[in-house]
Amino acid sequence: MRLPDIPILTTVVGSFPAPAWLTAYPTRPHLRDAIMVVMKVQELAGIDVVSDGELSRFDPSHPETQGMIDYFVRPLEGISTQFTREDLLAFQKDARLHYRTQPAGVVIGKIGQGNLNLPADFAFARSLTTKPLKFTVTSPYMLAQVLLDRYYGDKVRLAWDIAEVLRQQVAEIDAEVVQVDEAHLTGHPQDWKWAVEVINHVLSAVKGEPAVHLCFGNYGGQTVQKGFWRDLVPFFNALKASHLVLEFARRGFAELETFKEVKPELSLGIGVVDIKDNEVETPETIAKRIEHAVKVLGSERIRWVHPDCGLWMLHRSIAEGKLRALVKGRNLFLGT
Repeated sequence: MRLPDIPILTTVVGSFPAPAWLTAYPTRPHLRDAIMVVMKVQELAGIDVVSDGELSRFDPSHPETQGMIDYFVRPLEGISTQFTREDLLAFQKDARLHYRTQPAGVVIGKIGQGNLNLPADFAFARSLTTKPLKFTVTSPYMLAQVLLDRYYGDKVRLAWDIAEVLRQQVAEIDAEVVQVDEAHLTGHPQDWKWAVEVINHVLSAVKGEPAVHLCFGNYGGQTVQKGFWRDLVPFFNALKASHLVLEFARRGFAELETFKEVKPELSLGIGVVDIKDNEVETPETIAKRIEHAVKVLGSERIRWVHPDCGLWMLHRSIAEGKLRALVKGRNLFLGT
């Protein structure tokens, strides 16, 4: 399926508020119903490239991250989710995560695919919509940060083996867009040289458009990283992706100028919807934000507009309103 022939496309970053019935009674039929509802909401709003709301990975017992961590690491061979108090203390001492007090798992052997089955979850969603579909995968660099390593003794080697598992599974996914999500590197740009290698390894298997989403964190609705886009320009220029999906609405647009230094073949997705605020933006506000980005960087650079990050923490009615405003604002800017 081809992407719509529109100068600026609308999309979501990935997650959507889980319907209450799915949280209360998470059966397979209820999951199917919930994914259909979430995608229909996006379709009715006019979103060009939709997602399954990442509902297949939602964990009611750890809602702070919408499953973007545990869903990927728990099924892997070589990882144990049983850990001692000694493990907890070791993780707290070595990890660079002030917002997380325990690891997602302990690495006790070589990483393998285990029971992880991303192609099955994609196929499940693909059967429920005729719209162009986005599938999201958490970055191997980020996943390596939330694990306590008792086997490799080297985060780079650990991340490479995670990347290989993800690459093998992404190769079987025929989504219009496959997006790698990264919310740790923004606070640790000094790691970019090896982070970009493991991320590119995953991107190399993408059949559709390879994208990378970066934000400064959305852990329980809170920003958890401090940094500047300018520090990641070398990372952007080394990425083998078609476009970026970037947070701007919450941070402001003062750093747009930085992206003049990013290679022109890397299209930009601009966050024009603030997902950490319950106020629904007006279409006029969205249009003005797009107009400003185009004025600074040129119409040929701005290919996508979207929320800053996943919508999972918002009330469903607020999320729906923000998506409608996004499309109306894009249309207002384009004059359609």
